Amino acid sequence: MPRTQIRARNELIRFPALSDPSSTLSEIPHDSYCHAARGHHTHGPYHDSEHGFSVPTDVGLFERLLLEINQAGLSWLAILRKREGLRAAYDDYAIERIACYGEADRERLLSDPRAVRNRLKVDAAISNARTVLLLRRDFGSFSGWLDAHHPRSRNDWVTLFRATFRFTGGAITPAFLVSVGYLPGAHHPACPIYEKALASEPRWVRG
Repeated sequence: MPRTQIRARNELIRFPALSDPSSTLSEIPHDSYCHAARGHHTHGPYHDSEHGFSVPTDVGLFERLLLEINQAGLSWLAILRKREGLRAAYDDYAIERIACYGEADRERLLSDPRAVRNRLKVDAAISNARTVLLLRRDFGSFSGWLDAHHPRSRNDWVTLFRATFRFTGGAITPAFLVSVGYLPGAHHPACPIYEKALASEPRWVRG
């Protein structure tokens, strides 16, 4: 896949929020993730059933946050290929268990080829799991915390995440929020998946 198409998902090309009934597949920008992912054996399933869809569970939200954090400096394709390995390395993203990780777990992850062996990213996973547990005390769930702060501008979300979580910022935060439906822009209106994603009632649609 050409590098420009890989960049499209990471740079979050913005699409109109409302569908144009006259749109055709030929109108999908060639440098967009919708164009790049069509028919791809790895990108395709993620694009068609997850990207921009509502995520109903804290475990699902936490996994997607960690995927975005681990993607920093790597390609999204590399992360999707490592996804099952990452899930196994991080105990199926059991937030309570990850929050209790100690030095032995850090060293295990740093030596596990299934994980992204970067100490800053491993430390962020553990710290962010602990943060999610704290957010649950006040908001009931990770999604409850997100809902309490919705809607916000992209820049305001970035500021909030930087103040709350580790290893989040101007690229990771909006990528995460678009991927789980809190910000629009996951699919071009001409994309065949656009209406399917809307049917999942992502948070930006519900207002």
